[in-house]
Amino acid sequence: MEKTWWKESVVYQIYPRSFKDSNGDGIGDIQGIISKLDYLKELGIDVVWLSPVYESPNDDNGYDISDYRKIMDEFGTMADWDEMLEEMHARGIRLVMDLVVNHSSDEHAWFAESRKSKDSQYRDYYIWRPGKDGKEPNNWEAAFSGSAWQYDEATDEYFLHLFSKKQPDLNWENPELRNEVYDMMKFWLDKGIDGFRMDVINFISKEEGLPDADNPEGKPFAPGGKHFMNGPRIHEFLQEMNREVLSHYDVMTVGEMPGVNPEEGILYTDSERKELNMVFQFEHMDLDTQTGKNKWHVKPLDLKELKHSLSRWQKGMEGKGWNSLYWNNHDQPRVVSRFGDDGKYRVKSAKMLATCLHMMQGTPYIYQGEELGMTNVRFDSIQQYKDIETLNMYKERVIQNKEDSAEVMNSIYSKGRDNARTPVQWNDSQNAGFTEGTPWIEVNPNYKEINAEQAMEEEHSIFHYYKNLIRLRKNHEVIVYGSYELILEEDPEIFAFIREYHGEKLLAITNFSGNNPVFRLPEGLQMNNPEILLSNEEDLEGSHEEFTMKPWEARVYIV
Repeated sequence: MEKTWWKESVVYQIYPRSFKDSNGDGIGDIQGIISKLDYLKELGIDVVWLSPVYESPNDDNGYDISDYRKIMDEFGTMADWDEMLEEMHARGIRLVMDLVVNHSSDEHAWFAESRKSKDSQYRDYYIWRPGKDGKEPNNWEAAFSGSAWQYDEATDEYFLHLFSKKQPDLNWENPELRNEVYDMMKFWLDKGIDGFRMDVINFISKEEGLPDADNPEGKPFAPGGKHFMNGPRIHEFLQEMNREVLSHYDVMTVGEMPGVNPEEGILYTDSERKELNMVFQFEHMDLDTQTGKNKWHVKPLDLKELKHSLSRWQKGMEGKGWNSLYWNNHDQPRVVSRFGDDGKYRVKSAKMLATCLHMMQGTPYIYQGEELGMTNVRFDSIQQYKDIETLNMYKERVIQNKEDSAEVMNSIYSKGRDNARTPVQWNDSQNAGFTEGTPWIEVNPNYKEINAEQAMEEEHSIFHYYKNLIRLRKNHEVIVYGSYELILEEDPEIFAFIREYHGEKLLAITNFSGNNPVFRLPEGLQMNNPEILLSNEEDLEGSHEEFTMKPWEARVYIV
């Protein structure tokens, strides 16, 4: 297997708005990031993935970009950004920027020109269509609810927006548009960045003719994913991007790809195909959603389903592609509240979840605050929420459909994106040390108990456990490159697997419950005199072959 720096790295995602505010306006910024680089260095981070800091009207918190070569005023200036990159590189930390090119903002100069007339040279940079029978061109539903089409009076046509109506989709069929994107990528790479995380990149190729989505329930709009996820020209576009841009730099690339399976994952990440290094897939993020429903209809996690899903990717990509490993990001709820126990066993379950993920094959991603065991937030009122997806859903279900507001709020407490977006809890001073002003979104009230200052001082904190996980990865190639084998497949509470590389063998055993299941090494599996490499328990009882697990226990043995 080819060894590379990005396989051996641990990535930390910064969502800048909520990371650290330096000037008291309540919004995290670039100088705030610079002030915390020593903290990231202490943790052992190799790469920062920075969510968008580009010029944006902020309809979707920066994922609606109006100028790809300018820094958003709220975050600082290009000089601040240059200083940040220099300070990161000085500490041996690489920077991966967000690339958002499925759509732009409707305030981007291209779109302003595009909507002026059907003859505009920029018209074809976007996807315009005449209406059909006095209605939208097709029945696709937008990700944030409602139609994926917006009527524009100026030219009596509709433009496509798979997300908010302020995020018109770019037309990748147009070679001039693609060249503009490649030029912009080179602009950032020439400034010295180390790669891109690519937002919904497998949406850029739409099926010809944009056909209607299947709509068995006869709703006004229906999800059209099969007509634009992993579309007909997606591999051609990514190979062109690689040929024109990526192959000329030593970079790391990860594509966010809803609706991708391991077979497709290999097509995107097999190095011989020259596309991307890895993908973010969402299979394991959908397991606590009721079958056939959207994410707001929550069901308890079935551990056997989780094991099956993650193992399918581990085995499917082995030796052919490369996995990204994550529990959290800016779009997902906090994992300790989701798959762990954020009450009595918060610390232990956070460590267990980290152990399970970081001992798999792939590049691990830590989302800001995950290393502190930050939890979901339960705001009292919908007025305290800021996320467009959450607010649109609430409006549709409570105000329009008259559903029970308490029930809808419960689904927001479980799955809302603002769970990940409350400010990072730095200390126990006002606003958790995030800002001296009024934070753009309220701080989780539990910051007095959960914060970085306390975690760094306490020897057995989640922070120090993550630090140890990262250190172990640097010292044991088996953690990075080893093969993966799931054991105890049918156990409903224990997730255990074996990694093996050049004679080194590792056994990871994790308890995904508050119960005391008994671990027994399956017959025929040999582990001769293993040492304990890591555990979230002080006193280990029993041997690696058989022991009663404590609630949320994790232990890793190595031979």
